[in-house]
Amino acid sequence: MTPLVLDLPGDGFWQARNSPARRVPSHGTSRFGTAFAIDLVPVDDRNQSAPATWRTALATEPCTAFVGFGRPLLAPIAGTVVATHDGEVDHDARRSPVAYLGFALGQARRIRSGIAAVAGNHVVIQAEPGGPYVLTAHLQHGSLCVSAGQRVEVGELIGACGNTGNSTQPHVHLQAVDSLDWDRANAVPIVFRSYRSRTTGTLRHSVLPLEAETLSRD
Repeated sequence: MTPLVLDLPGDGFWQARNSPARRVPSHGTSRFGTAFAIDLVPVDDRNQSAPATWRTALATEPCTAFVGFGRPLLAPIAGTVVATHDGEVDHDARRSPVAYLGFALGQARRIRSGIAAVAGNHVVIQAEPGGPYVLTAHLQHGSLCVSAGQRVEVGELIGACGNTGNSTQPHVHLQAVDSLDWDRANAVPIVFRSYRSRTTGTLRHSVLPLEAETLSRD
């Protein structure tokens, strides 16, 4: 299947996590069409998503302490907005194994609750009539600035990075699917049109970043 070409969803540095370049399915499951999904964690120029404190090892952390919280998010592809959700409240981050345990125990409940509980606040863009569809997930509560039926262009503001849904720290989850029936949707492979790799110092085209690679818009 020919990969769908996306643009990075915003400025600044991003660190790739759960990259399909490492494994498929990238998130360990194909549920909700996530086989080729990728997570982009905003980081600073030292590759840190937030300062490390005692809470990083032992407790939850306020999502507002993370450099990516509230970072403007841009449409990764041109198309028509076909679905939005903005009803989830941003929760504390859980980088600590201790804090993560309680969050992990709620995973089955979130999956049973459907796409809103998993993706949190999100925007879905239909690239072409009949699909594919691109999901941008875990947006900040109250940040969405597009609505269903609206035409968007690449690079147009759609919201802000948050920590909603199945998210342990502020980041953006991107995936493409062939259907809006999330229980039956098939994943569509994706690549990024171009990005500057801070890890290798090169400009890369039509590829996905490696796991833990740091990148930015060229």
